[in-house]
Amino acid sequence: MKHVFALPLMLPLVLMASGAQAQGNVYRCGNEYTNSVKDAKEAQARGCKLVEGGNVTVIQTPRQGGNSGAGQAPVRAPVAPPPDNAEQRARDSDTRMILESELRKAEARQTDLLREYNNGEPEKMGSEARNYQKYLDRVAELKAAIARNDSDIAGIKRELARLPAR
Repeated sequence: MKHVFALPLMLPLVLMASGAQAQGNVYRCGNEYTNSVKDAKEAQARGCKLVEGGNVTVIQTPRQGGNSGAGQAPVRAPVAPPPDNAEQRARDSDTRMILESELRKAEARQTDLLREYNNGEPEKMGSEARNYQKYLDRVAELKAAIARNDSDIAGIKRELARLPAR
């Protein structure tokens, strides 16, 4: 089954490789592939090795940042220094407080939803007395809201478990 998914990925590569004409010897010099080495002695001097067994197709990815010239260094995002232990503990503490607050809200909402749901028999509202389908729709919405809220509570508890102990 894995081969079925690999076929669409490999097909363009096979088509490109089959359309390429023989270009002479191809050498691998580190991470660079080239066919511009004039003879084997030059290749050996540069530390290149002859690639055997077929054609090589190299597709370069476009550089980010528009028209960056070949002589320019790549643009890199500044790297923030790693936080010290006190900063990290403060962040963990803030995160724990926020998650505990969210957990209390979600549990209070779950209690309200369960009270309103009343074990699958919530009280009918005014317009639902004459339209039973409206009542069934509201019961289904309550059931779905309870399930969503229950999964939210489980997610918050998982996040709290991931935090380091106080």
